[in-house]
Amino acid sequence: MVQEKFKKIGEKIDSKLLLFRVFDDPRPKYIAKVTLIDKFFKNTILWIFPEFVRPNHITIFRFISIPFIIYYLVIENYQAGLILFVISALSDAFDGAIARTRNKITDWGIVFDPVADKILIGSAGGILIFKFINPILAYTVIFLELIIISLAYYRFKGEIVPAKTVGKIKMVLQCFGVSFILLFLVVGNPLLIQIATGIIFLSVIFAILSLTIYRSI
Repeated sequence: MVQEKFKKIGEKIDSKLLLFRVFDDPRPKYIAKVTLIDKFFKNTILWIFPEFVRPNHITIFRFISIPFIIYYLVIENYQAGLILFVISALSDAFDGAIARTRNKITDWGIVFDPVADKILIGSAGGILIFKFINPILAYTVIFLELIIISLAYYRFKGEIVPAKTVGKIKMVLQCFGVSFILLFLVVGNPLLIQIATGIIFLSVIFAILSLTIYRSI
């Protein structure tokens, strides 16, 4: 009974989200390709997400979590910020895995999933990199993200703009970099901030590759 009620709520939310549908089929084939990581998540952790939970719901959660993450960073509650940031970052992997393994890919998700990622990294990463590593590096990360997404939508106007492998690697590196900064602030080991700096610089390289060669987000 409860599951049926949640299912109906999910269907209503999905119908509302269709208002944001801005791209048409067909989708590129590689978008629906199930990866080894997807299979790993399916066999280990995706069982905790009931069938009525849609990938778009998880993406919306990521949007909602961002103001709370910013709040914890501003008040310098880095332990809470670390926990919520890690959960929010992992939700990016989970919604993609659910979408591909359960055949629930939507145009809305393809568009707004990377937007949520960029807001998450641009806000949390921007604050932490600016404050604890280097302001210029923070501006560089934010500037590249803005340029990448702006040029991608301009370049692929009227088409789907999915993240490709190099874009996903960039996102993973950014998440690890920000996580190591937060871990440094919680634990206090200076080696962690050095690792974070190296990872962030590497993510900038992948951002440039994404922008200039692979043309993905």
